[in-house]
Amino acid sequence: MIENFHAVIPAGGAGTRLWPLSRAARPKFLLDLTGSGRTLLQQTWDRLEPLVGASNIHIVTGPGHAAAVAQQLPDLAPANLLVEPSPRDSMAAIGLAAAVIERANPGAVIGSFAADHVIHDDEGFRSSVTQAVAAAVAGKVCTIGITATRPSTSFGYIEAGDQLDLDAAPDAREVTRFVEKPDEDTARGYVETGHFWWNAGMFVMSAEVLLGHLADLHADMYVRLTAIAHAWTTDERKSLLDAQWPGLPKIAIDHAIAEPVAAVGGVAVVPGSFDWDDLGDFAALDALGDNAATPKDNVQLIDADGLVISTEGRAISVIGIPDVIVVDTGDALLVTTKEHAQRVKEAPAAWRARGRDDLT
Repeated sequence: MIENFHAVIPAGGAGTRLWPLSRAARPKFLLDLTGSGRTLLQQTWDRLEPLVGASNIHIVTGPGHAAAVAQQLPDLAPANLLVEPSPRDSMAAIGLAAAVIERANPGAVIGSFAADHVIHDDEGFRSSVTQAVAAAVAGKVCTIGITATRPSTSFGYIEAGDQLDLDAAPDAREVTRFVEKPDEDTARGYVETGHFWWNAGMFVMSAEVLLGHLADLHADMYVRLTAIAHAWTTDERKSLLDAQWPGLPKIAIDHAIAEPVAAVGGVAVVPGSFDWDDLGDFAALDALGDNAATPKDNVQLIDADGLVISTEGRAISVIGIPDVIVVDTGDALLVTTKEHAQRVKEAPAAWRARGRDDLT
């Protein structure tokens, strides 16, 4: 285990690109999508527990998911389940956890790891995290970049600069910039240079450094979050949350901290060579192949290929359609193709606009 290292798992979002499997009431991180017998959240716990210990894992989630999170993670300390009143994106969630952790554990290093990533190479993951912690101890905000194996337009990219002179983090390099999802030609150019990695949104830094950057860049946010943290273990927690939380901006840590701090040389990247996927859509789920939780005894493909899921046991036949995606959950049916996998999020939004909140 790494001394005074705390893992923060923001567990939010509805995973709308995996609708109708993933819904607001049962988002993808609470589902077993890999056929392993463990949900994505539980798999995240399994990766982190050997590094930090159960007592140093903190979950930030919404009130609608808190009970399910606690049920799936029986070893999670009740005090380490931080319930945010409403979603305010990753900066608020991670900032709250950092403020609460720093108040109880001065000098703590924190790592933020999403609840819905799929990683099979645990040893490679731990090696990268260990180097990231060393970079964090040296005062950097450190991210773990994923080796880009193809010119994906679904991920953001990290451009790496000079190598850092850190004995405990020999692979760490300065971050030159973060780039939003590019078009395919631009992405291909990034991959060919060998200086770009996918941005998986994994950040490691000391809580003190993170809060210092927050104070400099978003002073009002810093004041609100630290006020909540100071009252976290008191009877005033609810009143402070009610007063301060609604005023927090909705902003991701990438935009709030990583990008502006990288511009002045304060961000490092450790390349992660381990396999990784965020299962962002059904095309990514299909890429898992037989590892995916896709029962096939009730599915028939004739001169067709793709992903077909029938959770309620309905027999489904697909004939003559390449790269098809069919998902039947009993109350909803999705039919599309891999080409349009990123557009699936439009379906629950359209149903919501028609007043069908039961389908979202």
